Amino acid sequence: MCRLSNSLIIIVNILALIISLPFLSLSISKEVHGPASNQTECQEIIKVPLLSFSVFIFILSLLGIIGSCCKVSSFLWIYIIVMFFVILAVFGFTIFVFVVTNKSAGKALSGKGYNDNRLGDYSKWLQQHVDGKNWDKIRTCFVEAKTCDQLSKMTNEQKQSDFYKKRLAPIQAGCCKPPSFCGFTYVNATVWDVPKSGPEAEDSDCTTWSNNQDVLCYNCKSCKGGVLGSLKRDWKQLTIFNIAILIFLIVIYTIAGCAFRNTRNDYYKRYQGYH
Repeated sequence: MCRLSNSLIIIVNILALIISLPFLSLSISKEVHGPASNQTECQEIIKVPLLSFSVFIFILSLLGIIGSCCKVSSFLWIYIIVMFFVILAVFGFTIFVFVVTNKSAGKALSGKGYNDNRLGDYSKWLQQHVDGKNWDKIRTCFVEAKTCDQLSKMTNEQKQSDFYKKRLAPIQAGCCKPPSFCGFTYVNATVWDVPKSGPEAEDSDCTTWSNNQDVLCYNCKSCKGGVLGSLKRDWKQLTIFNIAILIFLIVIYTIAGCAFRNTRNDYYKRYQGYH
């Protein structure tokens, strides 16, 4: 295995380099030419992480390729150290995701295809990330992206009984309609009439709701709960992916160790040959 290690490291890192190039060129292009005129704040949020990740993968791949091709042991040593910390980071993040998303969330509603996501069902750490200025940015994203427009068009002529059976994503259930406990009368997915007697529950979400399509329930606690519900679902799926990545990284780390040992042994042989 150790004799094949250099070739394997080269192949893996060439693939990683090729994958990183499109993301890197896209990120640099956006930095040089600026955002497009129709670029939303939502899309701008991912620009910095995308550029940072692309640069990191690009540099790490170069270290692996140069270290293996040219048998530069110092480059391979740096590569191994960085890989070690990447493995620790992925492992730590996987444990962290499990801890912060382990609390139960989402109250199932009888006869309905969706849950009511309540903000209080989530950990305090997660709640802090949908508050203040953070939430202002998220809300702006939803308005600019017209998050609820598609749901409104799909259910424009749908009966109430059919709508309640519809499976809604956590964000749709929390941001595009008032909470079920408000007892509002259904018109369509994003238009609800308040009963003459007023909301059935004394909750700020019931008074925050608006039929204005740029307002809806974007300022509601249920919308924040929907965002966290969606985040929790995605992070649970990411945990499985992280475990697979962790195994892959450990294998690459082991191969890199063999490649480093080969490079060092070759150097010693050449050194002894001169003497």
